[in-house]
Amino acid sequence: MSEVPGDLVYTEEHEWLRLEDDGSVLLGITQHAQEALGDLVYVELPEVGQSLTAGDGVAVVESVKAASDVYSPLKAEVVAVNDALADAPEKVNEDPYGDGWIARITPTDRSALEQLMSADAYQEFLDSLDD
Repeated sequence: MSEVPGDLVYTEEHEWLRLEDDGSVLLGITQHAQEALGDLVYVELPEVGQSLTAGDGVAVVESVKAASDVYSPLKAEVVAVNDALADAPEKVNEDPYGDGWIARITPTDRSALEQLMSADAYQEFLDSLDD
């Protein structure tokens, strides 16, 4: 069973977001997503300063099995990327909710976070996938 931390919000595409004290939002992929992909071998990070519209691809994660896009559920600007992933993409597998974060974004409208799934709702969503 995948870990679903309660302090995050989630998307149906298996991204997680964490609102930081400075108003920015960390973005990554969930434990479920990284388990489905398998061992990551490459992460294509976005450009700092890149403007995003909800639904835009932010990054690409590649494993020995497949490549998958990571999407932004918010209109935002990329303000930082996790450069450590360039040399160590396996950090996403090892610690998807910590050192494996992908980008820090500043949303145009933080209230859009309220439209995303809570941990409980995401767990229910995951459970429905097993049915």
